[in-house]
Amino acid sequence: MKLPRRNFLHLAAGAAALPTATRFASALDYPTRSVHLIEGFGAGGAPDIVARLIGQSLSEQLGQSFIVENRSGASGNIATEAVVRAPPDGYTLLLITVGNAVNATMFKLSFDFIREIAPVACIVRVPWVMEVHPSVPAKTVPEFIAYAKANPGKINMASAGTGSMPHVAGEMFKTMAGVDLFHVPYRGAQVFAGLLAGDVQVYFGPLLSSIAYIRAGNLRALAVTTTTRSQILPDVPVLSETVPGYDVSSWYGIGAPKSTPAEIVERLNTEINASISNPKFQARLANLGGTVLPGSPADFGKLIAEETEKWGKVIRAANIKPQG
Repeated sequence: MKLPRRNFLHLAAGAAALPTATRFASALDYPTRSVHLIEGFGAGGAPDIVARLIGQSLSEQLGQSFIVENRSGASGNIATEAVVRAPPDGYTLLLITVGNAVNATMFKLSFDFIREIAPVACIVRVPWVMEVHPSVPAKTVPEFIAYAKANPGKINMASAGTGSMPHVAGEMFKTMAGVDLFHVPYRGAQVFAGLLAGDVQVYFGPLLSSIAYIRAGNLRALAVTTTTRSQILPDVPVLSETVPGYDVSSWYGIGAPKSTPAEIVERLNTEINASISNPKFQARLANLGGTVLPGSPADFGKLIAEETEKWGKVIRAANIKPQG
């Protein structure tokens, strides 16, 4: 059967539009089943806390479960690669952290994070804190530096793993303060077991995961690592007062595999921004030291690029190498 040319072109145009129409419809329906949000640092740490807060909020808003999966190991690279290799359908998401910006330079990766993960939305920025076990005699940063210089190599500095963000932040402090601390890597949130037992004496980490221990007196905060004081620790000075130029904070957001439909990315961005604009959500984060960071996928992409460049310079200048 022969079709008139006009009818044929009409049908062809309609067929070409079908994939777009289907994608648009699926974005409107999204999600129709559970979504997996993967984080790479284990239960109980700051990334896990943020992932569960935003997962719960999105579950309530969208009527489908956002299941948080803890895939710790390799400084978060195991989790990141799992999402890079996942189908780009919006049902496997990544909790992106500042650690991803560090890892881009620190490790030889089998994937290109900037190119293979699509930024969806930022969630929160969290100050970091320099904290010590109560057995450490120093009550201030100048006292700690003096104590460390009097005991070179004898103070154990904890991290969440060789090449992790706490390790890099600690190495930066060692270089800038001119002290020799002995690095003791742990696996993810297990670092707090060592800290609380006194096996390690000092740690640079997110205030979000440390604040409960500080409030209980289990750990002592010597300084926050941002350039301004924290509202929840107003009496704790900033580290840059003693070590000029020192500035470290965490940020957390959501990413998806590249080629995830733009309509789904935009839907998620809208819902995440709605979550973090909720006063109750903001209050929960503020109580843990966090400040929400609303914005577009492009805004989040810009932050990732800037932080990747910043930490790349620090790693190269300090010649920090991963173990192995």
